Amino acid sequence: QVQLVESGGGLVQAGGSLRLSCAASAIIFSRSTMCWYRQAPGKQRELVATITSGGTANYEDSVKGRFTISRDNAKNTVYLQMNSLKPEDTAVYLCKARAWRDYWGQGTQVTVSS
Repeated sequence: QVQLVESGGGLVQAGGSLRLSCAASAIIFSRSTMCWYRQAPGKQRELVATITSGGTANYEDSVKGRFTISRDNAKNTVYLQMNSLKPEDTAVYLCKARAWRDYWGQGTQVTVSS
């Protein structure tokens, strides 16, 4: 079964950094756009960043300049480097692969304290 495995979430102070990782099965990672979403309690799920198989990245406006999405094709892993974190970044962060269908990770909690 194809699977996405996330790691890297945690508790960090405002202004700090975290790096999220999402390791995917090669069959869904290859040639697939990878995405990071986040969902905070009581809020709509939000697309944070995407990266195409060719490495083209796009970001939601609120994270531009602070977050960087990248991918390591040899490791079938996508990363989200999160810098200058703010309390409003607190959410469950979910990895998604756009393959023949969408595949979702289980999510990793990011909590930013003030």
